[in-house]
Amino acid sequence: MHLRRRGLLAAPALLASVPLASTPLRAQSPAEVARIMAPSGTLRVAINFGNPVLAQRDPAGGAPRGLSVELAQEIGRRLNLPIEMITYPAAGRVTEALREGAWDLCFLAIDPVRAQGITFTAPYVIIEGAYLVRQDSPIRDNAEVDRPGIRVAVGRGSAYDLFLTRELRHATLVRAPTSPASLEQFRAENLEVAANVKQPLIAYAAANPDVRVLPGRFMVIEQAVGIPQEREAAMPWLRAFVEEMKASGFVARGLAASGQTSAEVAPPAS
Repeated sequence: MHLRRRGLLAAPALLASVPLASTPLRAQSPAEVARIMAPSGTLRVAINFGNPVLAQRDPAGGAPRGLSVELAQEIGRRLNLPIEMITYPAAGRVTEALREGAWDLCFLAIDPVRAQGITFTAPYVIIEGAYLVRQDSPIRDNAEVDRPGIRVAVGRGSAYDLFLTRELRHATLVRAPTSPASLEQFRAENLEVAANVKQPLIAYAAANPDVRVLPGRFMVIEQAVGIPQEREAAMPWLRAFVEEMKASGFVARGLAASGQTSAEVAPPAS
């Protein structure tokens, strides 16, 4: 049973309409989009704590904060909707909850497996997947990981788990319930490699001098906003919203405010 923290946030009055960076296929009023995206009248937002670049717990009380939360609140203001934040410890839990109809909006990396049930905007943030090994490991390069006998710790259902499931031919994936737990499993079971988002790996290596992060990256992770496929009619508005948030500096400011300056704002959608 996945962990949840629910908090109902009343949205302020609807802000004045701001021209969007890209033109929707068809003009949609905020009220129309709100009915499509949140048929219950409350926008239920899935927040993934498994990716600390985009969402973190407030140390003062554990409430969600970070860029995902700020974008969700802005969407709520634009659509004049109250917001219910539903937090999950891992991206895999978010996708599992989709089958229960538990949320209306999510912030996940684009992946073909997830796209079977979720429609995504263009990415708004670009991050990287990287590998971690012990200092005495003979592995020096990303290309050396995919070999027989190499075990790679991953968080179940994460973007990099889905990617490596398709890409690795010889190494074996060892799946932990969450991304943070995969680092614990890497150490506890003496696994050869841990895969994760680069930022938490760098932080882990800084606190544990017996490990190191391999140079470069094994994948680019495109973080986007998603909604259930059956509500795709709201996508023109949501795609335009994401493009405006990138172009206006909203995304860059949100990353800086949460100390995530190493992540990149995604380029404009083609």
